[in-house]
Amino acid sequence: MIIFGTSSKTVQLAMLNLLCAFCGNPSAHALRKRITRFSLFFVPLFPVMPAKHHLQCTFCGAQSDVSKEDAQQLLAQGAGPGQQPGPVAQGQPQPPAGGNPYAAQPQQGGPYGQGQHPYQ
Repeated sequence: MIIFGTSSKTVQLAMLNLLCAFCGNPSAHALRKRITRFSLFFVPLFPVMPAKHHLQCTFCGAQSDVSKEDAQQLLAQGAGPGQQPGPVAQGQPQPPAGGNPYAAQPQQGGPYGQGQHPYQ
């Protein structure tokens, strides 16, 4: 008796900080690749389908398919395993040094006027 079939393996290529197209939150996205192989006696031998790439938002869980070229471009722009993050693209705001990039910016004067605060 011959036992054969297919097996799939998912490999995480990188974690990228992107703006989610579904929920609109800037969050980490897992870039993953799924490989389907023909197996004989439970031993994977050769791929039977092209690898499929997809992104998954860690905030809302939404998943979107990505082409191979787009996945390679995202890997080149973002940080791969053991690499330093690439430069920030022009036109994107730089986070404040040593602070939370999503925190509210201090206002001039504030709602209580210049130098006045109710708890001082």
